[in-house]
Amino acid sequence: MSDTTTSVAETVARALATLDVERVRREYGAQNEFVCLERWLPAPLVERMLAEVERVRPAINRNFIPRHKKGGSVSFYALLEQAPTMVALYRAPAFVEFLAGLAGRPLQPCPPDDPHSCALYFYTEPGDHIGFHFDTSYYRGARYTVLLGLVERSSSRLVCQLFKNVPGRRPVELRLATHPGTLVVFNGDKLWHAVTPLGEAEERVSLTLEYVTDPTMSPVKRLVSNLKDAFAYFGVRQVFLRSRESTRVTQ
Repeated sequence: MSDTTTSVAETVARALATLDVERVRREYGAQNEFVCLERWLPAPLVERMLAEVERVRPAINRNFIPRHKKGGSVSFYALLEQAPTMVALYRAPAFVEFLAGLAGRPLQPCPPDDPHSCALYFYTEPGDHIGFHFDTSYYRGARYTVLLGLVERSSSRLVCQLFKNVPGRRPVELRLATHPGTLVVFNGDKLWHAVTPLGEAEERVSLTLEYVTDPTMSPVKRLVSNLKDAFAYFGVRQVFLRSRESTRVTQ
């Protein structure tokens, strides 16, 4: 285990020890598997991740899908090579255990050949945004999402609609600024969410972590998932040409 992995795991464990976990669990359940922890991650850990944000900027892949999304992305493969703090957070045992406690079921990181599993999203140009969507899973099990705010110098907001499609419940809309260290946790199949367009001379960067109950995926769905990631997020080279090499790095 590397020094980075050990120090991140210890920092996260200490932060969790100060958290009223039972209160967070109740809030998560009451909000249909959604909770936001404002500025929760310790500042020294955030600072290390901000340094990694700057390190991976050359790896940003810009993408544009008319009427749905515009922005930049950096895949798990690039983070494996250049962002050890982010990867260590993603895999920190106490953190995964905490998330499993919220979900009420065992969770684990996605397989190492999933470029979407731990990725950075950059909103750096006017109009960058993503439209409303669920984080629908192609895995055989459920998928849970963690959004971590890192850079928030914008009027752009994470818009969350709780109780979407829940019979007998009126949706509740939240508009959140994801300040550095802010953690948003939700069931990908239950939260209808979007990011509003970025304004002039603004910037927003967030880290997304995905966890699953079952890491298996059919070959057909794996192809569909890879095609989506290649053309909507990370680029063909990252998804199809670097996956084997990056998988070996994790061994």
